[in-house]
Order: sequence, then structure tokens, then C-alpha cells
Amino acid sequence: MSTATLPSGTHVVQELPFKWKVQGTIFIIGGLGFMFDAWDVTLNGALIPLVAQEWGLDRPTAALLGTSNLVGMAIGAFLWGGIADRYGRKNAFSLTLLMFALFTVLGALSPNFGFFVAFRFLAGVGLGGCIPVDYALVGEFTPARYRGRVLTAMDGWWPVGAALSFFVSGWVMATSNNWRLILVVMILPAFMVYVVRRSIPESPLYLAAKGRESEARAVIDQLVARTGAAPREYVIEQAELPKTPRWWEQAASLWRHSWKLTATSWLLFVTILLVYYLALTWLPTILTEAGMAQSASFFATAVMALMGLIGVVIAALLVEKIGRKWLLGIFGPLSGLVLVVVAQSLDVPATAVGWILVFGVVVQVAIPVLYAYVSELYPTELRASGFGWASTMSRFAAGFGPLLFAALWPVVGLSWLFAGATALVLLAVLFMAKFAPETRGRELC
Repeated sequence: MSTATLPSGTHVVQELPFKWKVQGTIFIIGGLGFMFDAWDVTLNGALIPLVAQEWGLDRPTAALLGTSNLVGMAIGAFLWGGIADRYGRKNAFSLTLLMFALFTVLGALSPNFGFFVAFRFLAGVGLGGCIPVDYALVGEFTPARYRGRVLTAMDGWWPVGAALSFFVSGWVMATSNNWRLILVVMILPAFMVYVVRRSIPESPLYLAAKGRESEARAVIDQLVARTGAAPREYVIEQAELPKTPRWWEQAASLWRHSWKLTATSWLLFVTILLVYYLALTWLPTILTEAGMAQSASFFATAVMALMGLIGVVIAALLVEKIGRKWLLGIFGPLSGLVLVVVAQSLDVPATAVGWILVFGVVVQVAIPVLYAYVSELYPTELRASGFGWASTMSRFAAGFGPLLFAALWPVVGLSWLFAGATALVLLAVLFMAKFAPETRGRELC
């Protein structure tokens, strides 16, 4: 058989059978990093009222805690996404979590609010790389016919991490009344996951795209053997090593590749995740001010996050049948509308909590589909940076959103704030409907 008729190594990887001991292990290890991302983001909602009480802060000042952490994640998302595209997924895969763990230790030792904000920012820079790097790596190891379900299922780790964050916060405050211990509990498993991540191989799609043929063949042959697939001949696509781009060149390359895809990615990430982050950041405070005990508000928000597992299952079951665009178009705006209903129900806390649980399900149908969709819109050489920049934009919006939310809350009220966020989501999905393709069943390139 001539080389012209041989399949590519990339094609071989994407046609392998899915085995839990092979691709499933990468899914689990990648998902644990995603879990810590959720844990840390969610932690802002628990920490804001606690540090405000300890250091006597007003609501807008306390909101700087969430802003610093999320802006750090925004910067980390494009920094680490670019590092993953230039120097490999494997190194970025483990170093992101190590940086997060080290600065979280320092955060737990902070003597004042200023130091705490700075360390939360730096921890965010580390953890912000987890989502783009993890999604790129897991997606590139996953066979094409399973990729939509696997990438969608990745978001199942998010409600687990978010629920653990609020459950641990409620338990720590009920038993020790020391918010610093909340950070300590999170650090130990993060270090353990860092050690495990060192055993993950480099992405064969990345190695092939970089022209590192012998390394790519070694990983592909190992995958073929471990999955029990029949050995076959293949070719490795040669690629000229590109010059390492600066961050603004990286962003420009995404817009040159396709302004429609990049605008779609950024708009969807900014609007849908803004709705979710606003809920995570302020729901404990909203419920407390509505008359619920602080520990009870933590546990109610934890159950909301855990209910997201139902949403992830729904998304995984529907994503290959209905497609990415329809699910985003329906469940993105619907999640914002549910929060409007929550705001209207606060006079009856039990009813509000019921709608909060509904929100936990609805929003977690949209978010995993969003992550899968955006990770499929770009080619291999731009996948991590494309996802990373979209994530960066969402973190900036979610970082400064709570500040604006805190300032406007007493002026326009919760209902109108959530209604405005819903309108932004609707505009984003309409843009997607017109300018972006459906990626269901498409092979990664």
C-alpha cells in the first residue's frame, strides 16, 4: 500500500475503541483537575461573606475577592492555553495544578485581606489553565465517535467540585468556625492529583502536528496495543514548527482563522458562564439576606451544584442526538430565566431553593455542551489557545461581573439584573445560530 493511501496517525487515534483503562484513565485524571477548578471558583461564594465578617468589609469590597481570583483564572487560561499549544499538553497539564496548590497554601496563611486577594489571584492564574489544557488533552485522546459524550461528561466533575466546595465550607464553619481550614482541605488532594498527572503521555495529535514523528508513533502504537485494536500502517503528518507567537499574535491568529467562530466562542463563554458565576458567587449571600442561616445557605447551594450532575447526564444523552447548537440555544437562555424566577420567589425561601435546584440542572445541560462545542471548532494547532482565550473572556466577565452586580443590586434589584444577563445569553445564541456550524460527528483535524 502506498503512503498516499495510508491513514494518518491522527485518524488511527480517533478510530480506536474506547477503553476505561486507557482513554478513561485520562478522562478521570483530567476531570479531577476540572473538579478543583469548580471547587475553587465556587469557593468565592462561600468566602466572600466569611472574610467580609472577619475584616469588616462592605459588599463591593468583599466582591474584589472573587474578581481577583477569576481575573487570575482569565489570565491563566490564555497563558496556559498558549503554553500547551507551544510546549505540549503534558507539562501544562500538571504544572497548572501545582501552581494553584502552592498559592492556595499561602492564601490560607494570609495576614490581611490585601495579601489574601493577591494570593487568590495567583492561585487563579495556575488553575485557570486547567480547563483549556484538560479539554484539549482529553479530546485529543478520545475516539471521534465518543468525543461529544466524553467532553460533555467532563463537566460532570464541575458539579462534584462545586458541591464539595459548599459542603466542606458548611462543615468547616459548623465545626471549627475557621475559614482558613476550608482552603487547607482543598490543598491536599490537589497535590496528590499533581503527582498522578506526571504519568500521562503527551498528546499524539500534538506530537504529529509538531512533526515529532518518532514520539507520536510511540504513543500511538502504545494506544493501539493497550486498547486491543488491530495494528495497522499509518503515516504521521509532517508539520513545520511554527514560530512561538506572542499573546497578541495568538489572539490575532484565532481571529484570522475565523472571526465568526472566534466571536461565537467568546460570546457564548462570556454570557452563559457569567450567569453561572453570578449564581455561584452571590446565591449564599442572597439566601442569607433572605433570612436563611449561613450554614444552611451553603448547604442549599451545594445541593444546587450537585443537582448539576443530572444536567450533565441529560447533556451527555442528548448531545449526539440533538446536536450542540440546539442544546445551547435552548438551555443557555433558560438558565437565566430560572434565576429571574428565583429572584421573584425570595419571599418564600423554600420555593426559591426549589427553583435554585432547577437552575442547577438546567445550567449544567448548557455548560458541558458549550465546552465540547468550542473545543471542536478549532484545528489542533489552535484548539487549546482557542478554548483558552474564550475561557479568558468569560473569566474577565465573571470577575468584574460581581463588582457590577454588587453596585447595581440595591439600585435595580435582583430580578432585573438576572433578566439583563439572560438577554445577553439570548443574543449570543442567536449569533451562534447564524454564523457557527454544527460540530456533531465531525472528525478533529
